[in-house]
Amino acid sequence: MQTLPPWPYPQLVAHRGAGTLAPENTLSAMRVGASFGYKMVEFDAKLSRDQVAILLHDTDLERTTNGSGNAADHPYGALAKLDAGLWFSSKYSGEPIPTLEAVARYTVAHNIACNIEIKPTPGLEALTGTAIARQALNDWRAASVPPLLSSFSLTALESAQRDAPSLPRGWITAKLDEDWRQTLTRLGCVSIHLQHLLLTKSLLNDIHTAGFRVAAWTVNDPDRAAELLQWGVDSVITDALDLIHAA
Repeated sequence: MQTLPPWPYPQLVAHRGAGTLAPENTLSAMRVGASFGYKMVEFDAKLSRDQVAILLHDTDLERTTNGSGNAADHPYGALAKLDAGLWFSSKYSGEPIPTLEAVARYTVAHNIACNIEIKPTPGLEALTGTAIARQALNDWRAASVPPLLSSFSLTALESAQRDAPSLPRGWITAKLDEDWRQTLTRLGCVSIHLQHLLLTKSLLNDIHTAGFRVAAWTVNDPDRAAELLQWGVDSVITDALDLIHAA
């Protein structure tokens, strides 16, 4: 059995800041997550046209803002004027798209651990991996726990590995090929982030035996979360902060 790498992260992680309880990937979401006792947040980071790192899940702006088109086609100055809260409720009207820098300031000040999902616009995988990793290395330098960089994109993770090798990395995947061990080893990952329905107790044991940590997403049933944690899953990522309670 391989020795497991350090895992200084909580068992429960708030998906996109506060799950379904606040507009995703905003500073308000981070505050709501903290109000439910969550000590770690997961969020998505990509680049504007002028390579400012921002929080946004989708390639385009329509679902979560009053903008249109691809975020990567707009400079940050234009993105900063958009409303990223009104789609969720009038309570959050005027909520801006935050920069990665602003999120770093908030989370470091409040001792909240971070899982930064590198979510590149298609075609910008290498550039985004490099930019996010370098900025994370700088902006979280005073953090008590280093940010965990994760991505579906192997190219983005390769760039992060090259440009910020000291930051821990996790590979996100919705399927598990036979060469998963080789992929994790090649990328120098400490963890694999799996769609929770893929996980069995046997598979979890195999991954731990291979020397990797496991985060499960997106777990919104309290009974399933309890089962996974009882098995020994290292972290559970959830939208249901009101149902799955942080200790």
